[in-house]
Amino acid sequence: MKTEQIAISVAPDIDVSALAVAPADTEACFVLAHGAGAGMAHPFMTAVAEGLAQRRIATLRYQFPYMEKGLKRVDSPALAHATVRAAVGRAAQHFEGVRLFAGGKSFGGRMTSQAQALDPLPGVQGLIFLGFPLHPAGAPSIDRAAHLHDVEVPMLFVHGTRDKLAEPEQMRPVLRGLGALATSMEIDDADHSFSVPKRSGRSSEEALDEALDGLALWTQAWRIG
Repeated sequence: MKTEQIAISVAPDIDVSALAVAPADTEACFVLAHGAGAGMAHPFMTAVAEGLAQRRIATLRYQFPYMEKGLKRVDSPALAHATVRAAVGRAAQHFEGVRLFAGGKSFGGRMTSQAQALDPLPGVQGLIFLGFPLHPAGAPSIDRAAHLHDVEVPMLFVHGTRDKLAEPEQMRPVLRGLGALATSMEIDDADHSFSVPKRSGRSSEEALDEALDGLALWTQAWRIG
């Protein structure tokens, strides 16, 4: 496994950091965006990148500009979308010829899907969401899902049955409404961070392994071209 720190140019005056992690036998690359409250170096993001490398999937994880500057307020959608697009372009260069998937954790996944819905991301064969934030905690709604109907590539939704930002009663009908392009992978007893309680009989690491196993199998199933 090889890790490289690289820079991504989002605009003439905006650069962000990124980490490219590649196994020796790369089969695909996941352009992995972080959640709203923690950047690309968060232990969850590192665990995902390292776990996927063990499954022959490279990752390019990157910072949004607000996180790069140490700010708490997230970027405007337009800037976030531009960052996603720049990261995908950089991944295509860095992992030339490798099948690309894009998405990420919570906020990062939603910004990726919005960017894809507005204008398809070049070369991206599918979107992967690790805890899609369908609604704020305690305020069930499906408003954030409207743009998903404009996405025309396969989508994998990996989420826990205790996710307060994607309650099953809200999430399941949304995914059914997206039809064949949407695949749902529910992790029993996992919350929005894919942590599970002791009563589940397994560790959070085991729950994440389940999620990554399913993710890897899904990327193998969707081969375009």
